[in-house]
Amino acid sequence: MANTYTQLYVHIVFAVEHRRNLIPKEHKEELHKFITGIITNNKHKMIRINSMPDHMHIFIGLAPSVSLSELVKDIKANSSRFINKKQWCVGQFKWQNGYSAFSYAHSQLDSVSNYIINQEQHHSHRSFREEYVELLKRFNIDYDDKYLFHSVSDDES
Repeated sequence: MANTYTQLYVHIVFAVEHRRNLIPKEHKEELHKFITGIITNNKHKMIRINSMPDHMHIFIGLAPSVSLSELVKDIKANSSRFINKKQWCVGQFKWQNGYSAFSYAHSQLDSVSNYIINQEQHHSHRSFREEYVELLKRFNIDYDDKYLFHSVSDDES
């Protein structure tokens, strides 16, 4: 698009279905490269990606050519197929429905990147649910607790 200039930085977060620990540490780098390919093929800029066994953080420079919802749909569908084809887990791998996206200013690139890089450290003393609720509150996002990412143990209660 000629004469179209944007500066849109978006932090995307989504979880494995039932927050199961299905992203193997030994395959994280391969999964991250695969997802980076999806993002760059859609003309977005990958800034930082990291995952924990039960969820994913992606920080991108969003291009106006593809909507955020279409991009996330593409990432989740193709990465699920990729993981299932690789047979990294017993049974079928699925991402949980939904995602969250948080926008940031250019001046926040380093701090958000560092936050994503240091996921293991964050989760040594805080659960994904606690982290996620903190993000929603920090951005003043109204949410209904029954629609938050939930785990198998949540379903059994």
